[in-house]
Amino acid sequence: MSADTLTIIVSAIGVVLTLGASLFAAGAWMIRRIDERLGTVDHRLSTGIGSVEEKLTARIDSVEERLGARIGSAEEKLGARIDTAEEKLGARIDAVAADVTELKIAVARLEGPPRRLLVSGS
Repeated sequence: MSADTLTIIVSAIGVVLTLGASLFAAGAWMIRRIDERLGTVDHRLSTGIGSVEEKLTARIDSVEERLGARIGSAEEKLGARIDTAEEKLGARIDAVAADVTELKIAVARLEGPPRRLLVSGS
């Protein structure tokens, strides 16, 4: 091989190595830059999400407290209404039971043996 051919081959290898190294360096630089950008975006999103989560938690807690109070008062009202209805129904059932007892006595009198007149013996 002549010196010219050897010089061309060494130059080509040098160019290929230079281009490969520069592509590698450019790729590494892009990856590092993307990582930095994603880190800042992640930080901003986590901060924003954290504040939204705190606000939503506070709102949910307040709604839960209000609903709990409303449900509690409704439960008390319904309990009182059920108790009064139970008392009224109990009184009506007792009255019907008394009427049925009187009705049974009246029917027994009607169906019983005929009444005999007592006549004094003369």
